[in-house]
Amino acid sequence: MENRMFKRFKPDFTFSSYREITVEFLAEQGIRALLIDIDNTLAPYEQPEPDDALTKWFAELKRSGVKAALVSNNNTERVELFNKDLGLPAYANSHKPSRKALLLAISALGVEKDGCAVLGDQLFTDAYAGRRLGLRVLIVPPIKDKKTLFFRVKRALERPIMKSFERDRAKKS
Repeated sequence: MENRMFKRFKPDFTFSSYREITVEFLAEQGIRALLIDIDNTLAPYEQPEPDDALTKWFAELKRSGVKAALVSNNNTERVELFNKDLGLPAYANSHKPSRKALLLAISALGVEKDGCAVLGDQLFTDAYAGRRLGLRVLIVPPIKDKKTLFFRVKRALERPIMKSFERDRAKKS
């Protein structure tokens, strides 16, 4: 029962950072579009704009033909400032795990769902939203997690799911 319950939150792949997600990996997986969370996935909350490494990563995606959209639960001001120089389709206040903003992003990118993946840091928002649409899910650990009680509890609830993912992955190896 544990695996069935956890399945809706489990990632397909985990990485230690977005930087580990290469265009070669995406091509091998048939991923032609990424729906990407911002905060704690690409940058900490207090970083208002992409750094040079992130800008280069997005340029490499674009050169290789991988489309990208930003889908964030943060406010419009935050998302617009972060996206100012990237110029990607971007969706603020997306209320993930709601599927609405993800569907809008898929439509804006002009891709089929089977070629899309969600990239985020949270299982109960990013992973669950992607799973609800049948998308592949790529998860990175939070860059700099908030220390509020809410986030500490949420991360504690995520731990057994990630351990289950790791056990399943070890069995397949």
